[in-house]
Formats: sequence, C-alpha cells, structure tokens
Amino acid sequence: MTALIDKFSRQVRYVRISVTDRCDFRCVYCMSEEMTFLPRAQILTLEELHQVARAFTELGVEKIRLTGGEPLVRKGIDDLVTDIGSLPGLKDFAMTTNGASLPRYARALKQGGMDRLNISLDSLDPERFRRLTRSGDLTKVIAGIHAAQDAGFERIKLNAVILRGRNDDEVLDLVDFARDEQLDISFIEEMPLGDVSDHSRGETFYSSDDVQTRIESRYALMPSPETTMGPSRYFRMADSQSRVGFISPHSHNFCSTCNRVRVTVEGRLLLCLGNEHSVDLRDTLRRYPGQLEPLKEQIIEAMDLKPERHHFSTDGDVQVVRFMNMTGG
Repeated sequence: MTALIDKFSRQVRYVRISVTDRCDFRCVYCMSEEMTFLPRAQILTLEELHQVARAFTELGVEKIRLTGGEPLVRKGIDDLVTDIGSLPGLKDFAMTTNGASLPRYARALKQGGMDRLNISLDSLDPERFRRLTRSGDLTKVIAGIHAAQDAGFERIKLNAVILRGRNDDEVLDLVDFARDEQLDISFIEEMPLGDVSDHSRGETFYSSDDVQTRIESRYALMPSPETTMGPSRYFRMADSQSRVGFISPHSHNFCSTCNRVRVTVEGRLLLCLGNEHSVDLRDTLRRYPGQLEPLKEQIIEAMDLKPERHHFSTDGDVQVVRFMNMTGG
C-alpha cells in the first residue's frame, strides 16, 4: 500500500469529507446570514463521495470524518454512512453535526458503522443559542445528544467555539454539562475563514489558554497523552471520565504534526485549512467515472502541495475568503 507522505515527512492518516455546504443553522462564526449555496451539479454525488473515501482508505487513511455544512441535511446520508462504514482499513469513522437531526438519524448512523460523533454546542442558554446559530433550537440539540447516547454511541464529544463577550462566561457551565452527561468536550478557537458581518474576529478572539484558566478556577486539568488522530490536546479531571480538549490553531499551532486533509463538497482536495492549496478531484472523478487509480494518483501527487504550516493571526484579518461551511467543519 502506498502511504500518503508530504514533503515534510508527515503521513496523512485522516481525511475530513464535506457532504454538503448547506445547513439548517447559520452560526455567526461559520457563514453569513444570507448564503448562496452550490448548485446540485457542482457538488459530489453520494457515489463520488464514496469513491473518494475508498481511494483514501486504499492509500492508508485510517480515519474519516463526515462534515458539512450540516451532514444530516444531505439526502441519503444514512446510505453513504453504511457504504463508507464497510470500507476495509477504516479504523475511526466519525461525524461532526449540530445534533438537531440526531433523533431521526442516530440509530441508523450507529448501525451503519459510525464510531463517534462530535456535536456542536456553544451555549446552554436557549436565547443566546438562537442568537449564535441565528436559527437553532437548543432543545432539539439536547434531544439529539440523548438520542446519540440511546443509540449506543460512546465518547460523544461536544465542540464549543468560544467568543469573547458572547459566550466566554459559559465555559464552566459547558464543562459541568459535559461532566453531568458523561461527554467529552473540546473548546475551539475561532477560525478566520470568510468575511463574517456579525462581529470583528479580533474583538471576539478568546484563546485556549484563557479557556483553560477559567476551567482551572474550578477543576484541576491533567495533561493526557490520548489522541483521536485530530488536533485536540486532551486533559483529564481527577473526578470525572469526561475529557477536556483544546483545538488551538492560533495559540498552539499544531502544523508540525498535521496528518489531515479535507475534501470539500465540490470535490476540492484542500491540503491545509488555513491555505488555498488544493486540487480538483471532481474533474478526475467525472473524467474517469468508476476508476480509482487516476483518483489515487492525483491524491498522491497532491501531497507535494501540502504546506508546512498556516499563518492565522488574531487581529481579525481574514486570510482565507471561503466560509467554514464551504471548507467542511
């Protein structure tokens, strides 16, 4: 098997595949309130998405995460999960979701071979939650978390993007909720992707160190060597099974150990979240329908484009014009 090795001797073992740019929420840090979504002809079909996943697993990728937009708004997502979940060599199959549709889909995802779920939850206050998501209903997300638990998912993780002056006062409440529900939780620094109109990113930036200081005012955090092949740095609390993670693209750059690439819903292979280095897989998929070898060759060649690092700043400048929903969350 050919391994995916870049010019800096990093092996790509993890791919995040966006299945849609659409979402039933409009989170203020992810997209504009009024969005124009891609025409159907420009997005990868379910069969093409499965072919991409198969090509990566045959090249040594061990982890696949399905993202969006919101992946559960994609018609046929349960069938795609079943198809990908049966791929040989796949050791970790996960999804990032806003959770609102999990009461409908959680059991099918689990039966289809999905191992883990990351559920976005930035506030426990219903009114604030609606402001941050512009359209979200907190009660549906909480119901989704419970549906995932009932379906048998273990190590469910909450993802919380913390914004200064918006929800930084809820850090301890979110940790307590994770502890009470026996969930893991990761706190994420806002990504400077897309020109959002809702706020100045420089003003709302809240570092992982700030979050950690808040948590340690109540709970001692002990560093843990655990990993899910992603960018989270994990910590444990002595009196809880819940893990606390930090994803810190600004303050604790993780580029030196980056083992990830992303595939957007239109078939762009992004070699770095914070750069525009990419190749067009869709053209190859449609030029050679059903043929894996041309696709695999293109993916192997693309490894030379993977940059050494990104250069996010905390002053509010937008380094990348695409929105997070276009990138794959």
